[in-house]
Amino acid sequence: QEQLVESGGGLVQAGGSLRLSCAASGRTFSRYGMGSFRMAWFRQAPGKEREFVAYISGSGLTTNYADSVKGRFTISRDNAKNTVYLQMNNLKPEDTAVYYCAADLGGNPTSYTHSSAFNSWGQGTQVTVSS
Repeated sequence: QEQLVESGGGLVQAGGSLRLSCAASGRTFSRYGMGSFRMAWFRQAPGKEREFVAYISGSGLTTNYADSVKGRFTISRDNAKNTVYLQMNNLKPEDTAVYYCAADLGGNPTSYTHSSAFNSWGQGTQVTVSS
């Protein structure tokens, strides 16, 4: 069974930084290699819909970001460690949310900005930014 486990969330003051990690495991990742799958980070604030944050291709050569985090967040991956990261700098109170890691294990052609493109999700990690 494929599993994504996020870590690194917490409480930070505005202007601070956090680094989230997403560790992948399971038969599919082992058989095909983590580099076979595009991955992304989404977030969901209370009372709001889940929204796209950042995307990374399987090779790591292509990344993209939501306008709200561009220039502050950096997504990266280490396929040898089966891990995807989200470095978050200059955090703002509006970044407060549960952050989810997602993987597309089925080659879904849907745009990566849509949560429906991804069929494997972590349990989420809470990020709280105080003003």
